Amino acid sequence: MSARLPIAMVLALSALATSPTPAGAQSSSPLFSTYDVLPLKLEAPFNDLFARARTNDEYGVTGKLSYTDDGREVVVEGVKLTLRGNTSRREAECAFPKLKVQLPANAAAGPLGAGGTSLKLGTHCGEAADDKLTVKYGRLPNERSPLREAFVYRLLESIGVPTLKARPARVSYVYTDARAGQTPPQDQPIVRHAFVLEDTDDAVKRFGGVREVGEKEFSDAQSAFQAADTARLAFAEAMIGNYDWCLRMKPGDTFRCNAEHPLWNVVSAVAADGKATPIIYDFDVSGIVAGKHPWLETHFNENFVSSRSPIEVAVLAQVQRTRALFPKAQLDATRAEFVKRKANAYETLHDGALDPAGKRQAQSYLDAFFAAIESDGAFYRPVVATGGGTLYANENRAVACTGPIPAGTPVSDPMQTKGDLVQVVILDALWKWTPPAKCAVVKDQPVWIEAASISRDFPR
Repeated sequence: MSARLPIAMVLALSALATSPTPAGAQSSSPLFSTYDVLPLKLEAPFNDLFARARTNDEYGVTGKLSYTDDGREVVVEGVKLTLRGNTSRREAECAFPKLKVQLPANAAAGPLGAGGTSLKLGTHCGEAADDKLTVKYGRLPNERSPLREAFVYRLLESIGVPTLKARPARVSYVYTDARAGQTPPQDQPIVRHAFVLEDTDDAVKRFGGVREVGEKEFSDAQSAFQAADTARLAFAEAMIGNYDWCLRMKPGDTFRCNAEHPLWNVVSAVAADGKATPIIYDFDVSGIVAGKHPWLETHFNENFVSSRSPIEVAVLAQVQRTRALFPKAQLDATRAEFVKRKANAYETLHDGALDPAGKRQAQSYLDAFFAAIESDGAFYRPVVATGGGTLYANENRAVACTGPIPAGTPVSDPMQTKGDLVQVVILDALWKWTPPAKCAVVKDQPVWIEAASISRDFPR
């Protein structure tokens, strides 16, 4: 086994990482200079908007925006409201989808418009009274969700991860086309938690970019980004339990990506010198916001950890996947970077305006993440270091699942040993046997593999 620096020493050497941590320039807009809750009032024909804009991206309505500036009420007439988002536009997902508020030209220099001409609103989505998630995508459809998501943006920013700026808001929605008999009643303002989100173009400029590279032009992370930036992104998504993202890591990579979407919920901000920075966003179906992923039980075996905690498993799967993506030196430097900012993360959690359940949930994700990366023993778990082996259902070598085991697949400590085979629980972190592939054994019970294929010394 090759030598490995202890994490304490890596911390001392982290300044020598291949890429400096991007702090991100301060936003030029005073809108994001504070995390204080922003009171807003929106008056518009929301019924008309929701009925017609779900299937027409260009459709918008005209409304009125009101807010208070230094004790003075400011009314902005003639704002244009459109829907934004992808899956959240669907009525089955969000009865009250995300909004974009386009400001008229004469309002662009005001307190809300400084630095931009539009506002992105993360809304409450729906009126669910509990933590029941939407069936299709696992979204939390109530007003706890936007405050939790605004917190995630603040959390990522506090530990140096490039993301958009966000600010909590409290919005009064006034239906100018109110209908009788609706729930909640539309004949009075509907007041809900929300958050205001930085415009993507503004974020690109803030991180030194001159343009954004879209999906059709994007190649892969290996070509476009510095390895340190890509590793930071992957660890950050693991920390918040987010699976609603995709990034083609190298040519031919199809892990949760396809030709149409080589990156998803990741902005590639390209500077004048051609260097690009990945900026992550959109966390409303992340575990730290929604609480859980309804599909996890069909992908991962919760018996992989003694606690059987879905949160621990969800975090571990993404943390361990990084070992198949990056060299050891980069892994250790990135771990050290996050550990160095651990106090920032917990301080942000302490200060966050979260509901009690949301705060407990966020702490569970942070606890699981830092427990998984802080020590070499926790991070360098046993994996199938020599790929190509076979999963057996029993010690008699009855094949359990077809296809070779990918190198980097995490396994538990051996439960039994029979000759050159050991019985282990598999964590399908590389998604070898996830649907539509069928291998129920991996999700439901231990399997047998060659003992010689397992090692903690991966990557070498």
